[in-house]
Amino acid sequence: MKLSIIIPVYNEKNTILEILKRVETVNLPDVCKEIIIIDDKSNDGTVDILKSIENKFKVIFKEKNQGKGSAVITGFKEATGDLIIIQDADLEYDPNEYKEVLDPIIKGSADVVYGSRFISNKPHRVLYFWHSVGNKLLTLFSNMLTNLTLTDMETCYKAFNRKALDSIKDKLTSTKFGIEPEITAFIAKNKNLRIYEVGISYFGRTYEDGKKINWKDGFTAIWSIIKFNLFYRR
Repeated sequence: MKLSIIIPVYNEKNTILEILKRVETVNLPDVCKEIIIIDDKSNDGTVDILKSIENKFKVIFKEKNQGKGSAVITGFKEATGDLIIIQDADLEYDPNEYKEVLDPIIKGSADVVYGSRFISNKPHRVLYFWHSVGNKLLTLFSNMLTNLTLTDMETCYKAFNRKALDSIKDKLTSTKFGIEPEITAFIAKNKNLRIYEVGISYFGRTYEDGKKINWKDGFTAIWSIIKFNLFYRR
């Protein structure tokens, strides 16, 4: 069984090598890993680092900065695995939890698994109150239109089997952080897909550490929830 790990990257020179080390060393019995890195036109030296290791991984360099969504879509189209998971490059999520996230799919119980930061008793860095409120409100609004009971729609850790990914990858259009509600909307529209959640840890970072998402992205997410649930019929 092959696992494709999609890693969108933008200006992560301080963390990219460490996250790749962690991904490489994860022990997944009977699973081989395909690591796909998509650089979204970084300008901080990340490109030079990736060029020095591109003979070891599948690395894609985008010609212009478009956003996380664009990088994720590119990664989805390149993925050849039986299982697919998204991994941010900023060390907020622990690759050692792949086994728990993927387990419902491997056992045949699920087609899609979301790793929730809000249903776990694992370590969770205490950070921004309004970010937490925003995440929960966006998830609630998304649930109202998808009729799902997710607790963390905005999570990075979204895992798919091949059937689930193939059912959505050619429909996705969001170039920025709207990719999260868009994926959720299309997953929900396919009534044949079994969706699960598992609790994960979260090692959040501050803006000083390089965190990029901000309040403007919240409005993008709201519009994406409305657009892809109510008006998009592709």
